[in-house]
Amino acid sequence: MTAGSQDAFEIYLAWSEQTLIVPHGISALTVLREAGIEVEPGCETGGCGTCAMTFVEGDLIHKDTCLSAAERAHHFCPCVSRARTRIVLAL
Repeated sequence: MTAGSQDAFEIYLAWSEQTLIVPHGISALTVLREAGIEVEPGCETGGCGTCAMTFVEGDLIHKDTCLSAAERAHHFCPCVSRARTRIVLAL
């Protein structure tokens, strides 16, 4: 995988030891919800923060307009944000 903002990336669910693949053109929010993870979608444009989730590790590409720099250190909006390669969630 390359580091482009639209490339596929992995979401690793640490507690369930499950890996989800987020393909190019599909949001992490969609992949998480299809996997049965309950995430409130909100505006789905990165403007409200309703879907913001805590991540344990990962090199995120934040595309939201609602999270502060401090919040971005441990939270992301899966409706619009992506990871460069992989993100780990405590789920």
